[in-house]
Amino acid sequence: MPKQQPPRPDPLDPPMVPFALAGMAAWALAGLVLLVFRDWLTAHDHQDWLWTCLAGFLWGFPGLAVMMRHDANRRRRRAHH
Repeated sequence: MPKQQPPRPDPLDPPMVPFALAGMAAWALAGLVLLVFRDWLTAHDHQDWLWTCLAGFLWGFPGLAVMMRHDANRRRRRAHH
């Protein structure tokens, strides 16, 4: 007699907007912290770090838009079932 396998749990499908917002906040916070050390960054030729933080924050806006659409589709899927 074959052994019965337990049912597989449903995959996780959490809301994604909070992740996008958290990522944007992390980039913004990192940028603000680095602003305090702007003179040190300039002296050691690491100004790119500030621009990287700005780029990460700004790229968060298209990511946020995608995640908002994903969550809207997620709500529709769950309402349909």
